[in-house]
Formats: sequence, C-alpha cells, structure tokens
Amino acid sequence: MLSRVADSLYWMSRYLERAEHTARLLGVNLTQMLDQTPQSTEQRWKRLLMSLRTNSLKIDPIDAYAITNELTFDASNSASIAACIASARVNARQVREQISTEMWEQLNRLYLQVKRTSMDEIWYSEPYEFFQSVKDRMHQFQGVTDATLSHGEGWQFVQLGRFIERACLTADVLDVHFIAYLEAQASSTTLIDYTDWVALLKSCTSFESYCKVYTANIQPSSIAEFMLLNAESPRSVRFAADMIQVALQAIARDTGTRHAGRAERLAGRLRSSLSYGQVDEIMADSMHAYLETIQSQCAQIHTAIRETYVAYPVDAALAS
Repeated sequence: MLSRVADSLYWMSRYLERAEHTARLLGVNLTQMLDQTPQSTEQRWKRLLMSLRTNSLKIDPIDAYAITNELTFDASNSASIAACIASARVNARQVREQISTEMWEQLNRLYLQVKRTSMDEIWYSEPYEFFQSVKDRMHQFQGVTDATLSHGEGWQFVQLGRFIERACLTADVLDVHFIAYLEAQASSTTLIDYTDWVALLKSCTSFESYCKVYTANIQPSSIAEFMLLNAESPRSVRFAADMIQVALQAIARDTGTRHAGRAERLAGRLRSSLSYGQVDEIMADSMHAYLETIQSQCAQIHTAIRETYVAYPVDAALAS
C-alpha cells in the first residue's frame, strides 16, 4: 500500500474518533448542567477543557454556550467537531478509490449535517439530540466500514488510527478526573462527587457495561480498573492496546515488512503493562505518572508507525 494511502486512512480514523469523543463529552456535560450548582458547573467545564487539551481557550468566565460553540462549530479550532470531521473528509477524499462508496456517502452526510447546523439552532432546541445524532452517524460509519471495506491492510490502518486515538483520549479523561479526586482527598475536600463519576463513565460510553461488572457501586478504584485494565470493554485502554497490537501484527504480515519490529515491540510493551497492571499498585504509586506513560507510549507507537509505513527512507523501502 502506498504510504500516502496508509497515512490518509490512519488520520481519517483518528479525526473521526476525536470528533465522536468530543460529541460525547459535550452531550454528557450539557445534560449534567440540569442538576448542577454554578460552582460545580464551572469545575466540570474546566475538566472537560483540560481532558480535551483545549484549556488554552480564552473563555473567562466559563460560559457553556461559548465553549459548546467553540468545540462544535468553530472551523478555526482544530479540536472542534466541525474541524475534525472536515479533516477526516479531506483524508477520505484523497483515498476515495480505496474506501467504499458507502463509507464516503456516510462521511459526506455527517459533514453536511454539521455544516448546515448553527449553534443557535441546537442551543435553543435540543443540543443533546444534536450530539446524539453526530455519535449515531459516527457509529454508522464504523459499522459501514467494517461491513463494506475489505479487512486487509487498509482496514487495519483504520483500526490502528481509531484505537491509538481512543487510548490517548481515554487516558486524558481519566487523568483529569483522578488528579482532581486525589487532590481533593489530600485536602479533605469534595471536588468530585457521585454524579461526576457517573458522568465520567457516560463520557466513555461505559456506564452500563461498568454496572454489569461492578453493579451500581460507583467507586473510583473500580472505575480506574475498568477503564484501564478491562480486556473486554471496547472503551478501555487495555482493549485499545490489544487492538493496536493486533492491527500492527496484521499489517506487518500482509506487507511482509521487515522493519516493523519497533512499532510491534512498543505496542507489545504497552499491552503487557496493562495486562499485568494492578489498580491498587497504580493508584498507590502515581495514577498521573502511569497515565502519562501510556500517553508517551502511544506517541512512540505513532512515531514508529510513521517512520515504518509513511516517512520511511528509500533504501528501507527497497530492502523490504
């Protein structure tokens, strides 16, 4: 597969995963506002901005309308839903001959839906319904991709992009919530309450699956264990690490690439740390440091993928 094709499929998938994640967080936060005090509302919006790494947005005082507009429709903000979907569409168009017609049509419908919707239109009607429809179209795109795209090298790059992005985003959300929780514990204050933990699980589409494992007993340590180490939950970091390694192994096998070892080794190291991790040890040592390490490992895997399949030197290509 040409490097530009692999790169476009990979980034198309990453951008769509990022847009879907932002839509989930915004939808949950807007719903939570119905039962919040002004003080808790401000704290939750600040955590959302930090978890999306957009805390540099100059919105002071915190304003739900302005934040939602910036993260949904502002095309100049590379982290917004509109910008991510537009970037995904550009990448899909560059490899139009490599993806199915159904994939292109689904992505185009999503792009046009967001483009023709205004902030006032959703804000004064049902904003949650809009974000739910964005998520639904994302899920439809994933389903159409799995059902219509040959599960070869190209499909594996789509999987790779999706799960690297998912691992990073989930680690970010956990990090922000647990920093606040541990700081509150140290100072004997209450910055994170029961509804915050429920919102965290719902932000990761994991509340119901969590309850099936732990019942409705919401405990921070159980949430950390489920979102980090559970091998069966599709939103956990462990599940994402498994899928990253499987995709890399399949790509190396399909391409016969002899220089894929570094990416596979890094993916194996990430998967092993999650496979053998114990949540009590992680929380006793440093939850933040552990999550930072996950982010660093994902960044290293990304760099190794780029060096191996996208920006490889000519002599390496000829030797493969």
